[in-house]
Amino acid sequence: MKQNELKNLIEIKIWEFIEKYDEGTDALAGRLWRKPIIGYADVNHPYIAQLPQIVRDTQQMPLDVMPDATVIFSCFVPFTKAVAQSNKSSDYLASPEWAQAYEYTNAMLPKLNEMFIDLLGKLGYKGEVAPESKIFDNKILKSNWSHRHFAYASGIGTFGLNNMLITKAGCSGRLTTIVTNLDIEPGKPMEEELCLYKKEGKCGVCVKHCPPKALTFEGYDRVKCYVQCWENAKVYTEFGSSYLNSAGDVNAVGSEVCGKCVTYAPCTYKEI
Repeated sequence: MKQNELKNLIEIKIWEFIEKYDEGTDALAGRLWRKPIIGYADVNHPYIAQLPQIVRDTQQMPLDVMPDATVIFSCFVPFTKAVAQSNKSSDYLASPEWAQAYEYTNAMLPKLNEMFIDLLGKLGYKGEVAPESKIFDNKILKSNWSHRHFAYASGIGTFGLNNMLITKAGCSGRLTTIVTNLDIEPGKPMEEELCLYKKEGKCGVCVKHCPPKALTFEGYDRVKCYVQCWENAKVYTEFGSSYLNSAGDVNAVGSEVCGKCVTYAPCTYKEI
């Protein structure tokens, strides 16, 4: 199968799965997702080799997950405008629509991963989900697998001042990644900067909208951010919690969300 045909087939199957899943939800905001942005990162790209220094020295590496891996499949699933706009409020709490969409998406993505790995098998390839991608350390407040950094290496977006990945569909959405031995041409980090503040020194709306002032022009305080997310978790207990500890147990009382730094900003939602 030719490269373009393979990529098109994958994109069609991924989008078909998301659309069908979306139709079966009872989301407060109505439809939750738009067409995903898909990329492939070369496991041997120099940027990925530097991730233990960039992210965390215990970062799990793709070749540790699959010794014969060639690329990391990255999929950004953007939220609909209704979901993003629901979180537009001067209130420090996230909207219930946002909290629910976050949990529904986190529940959908593992099933999407399973479908994709099954598709890979039918095409003669393999795929693996990194074990560390399922775990969040709520003491250090970091993960040993960074979906965002692998997605950046794949070329589907750049990092905003808010630390989120800005894609051509915006930054309001969720990411998943799969390590695979697909024989497919990988992308590379984008040369164009998509964050207006980093590009032109303009905007900075995400800093203004951060309720606990965890995000500043000088840096990011992940403890303040986590405290804010924990406050939301105590309110939104009805949607469940996505995060597990190393023992596989849920490590939150509810939905650890906020999302104010990725909503009602120029980079929030983009038509594609």
